[in-house]
Order: sequence, then structure tokens, then C-alpha cells
Amino acid sequence: MNSDTARAREILQSGGYTCVLCKGEKNYHSNDKGVKPLIGFLESGNSFCGFSAADKTVGAGAAYLYVLLGVKYIWTGLLSVNAKRILAENGISVSFETLVPEILNRSWDGICPIEKAVKGADSPENALSIIREAISKLRKS
Repeated sequence: MNSDTARAREILQSGGYTCVLCKGEKNYHSNDKGVKPLIGFLESGNSFCGFSAADKTVGAGAAYLYVLLGVKYIWTGLLSVNAKRILAENGISVSFETLVPEILNRSWDGICPIEKAVKGADSPENALSIIREAISKLRKS
């Protein structure tokens, strides 16, 4: 784990955040749940190329978004098997506490809707479109 990743993890754990991005003296953090912080970072117009991240949970949807952000290193408490594959295929180093077959939804009674939605994605850009559509549907229900 590099120093930026270690610092991101420390900030995540001590600050009660859900997601932290660090590079040098710059850091960005969020308390939002799910992929919302990553969508926000993508839409911010800032460049996160080469940043390190710490995130409570990284499923396949988040993995695709981290690829689009240009993050190079991630630490997470919970990682799905599909997310691990996506990150490896895109040259992103990841360290984690627990590897699970799939990320569960917030009720713990099924698969996370974003994890489920991106199963058919064939690229990070395609996954972003699928994620936005899934979020729109979730807001309507």
C-alpha cells in the first residue's frame, strides 16, 4: 500500500467517511452512500488521475467508476469478486479486508442493485450509462 492509499484509509476510518481520494496534499471525501460520491467526483470536473482511494465497499459499479476516475490504488473493507476482476483488468491495485461473491443491498436480502445492473457492462463507459439508468429507476420507485 502506498503512502497516499494509507493516508486515504486513515482519513476514511478516523473521519467516518464512506469514500476518500488522496494524492499528495490533496484529498476529497464524502459521507454519501453507494456510488453517489464517485458519480459526484466524475461530474466535478476535477482530475483524479493517479489518486489513491479508500472506500468502505467496492462492488462492480464502483470499480468501473474508479477506472473512469483514473484512480491507481484502492483500499476497501469489502470487495466483490467481479470488482476485483474489473480493477485488475484495468491496472488498478487493490487491497481489501473481505472478498465476497457479490455486494448485498442495504437490506441484506438481495444483490445490490448497482452490482446487479452492471453485470452485462462491457466497458467503464457502458457501465456509467447503466449506473445512471439504474439510479434513475431507483429514485422513481
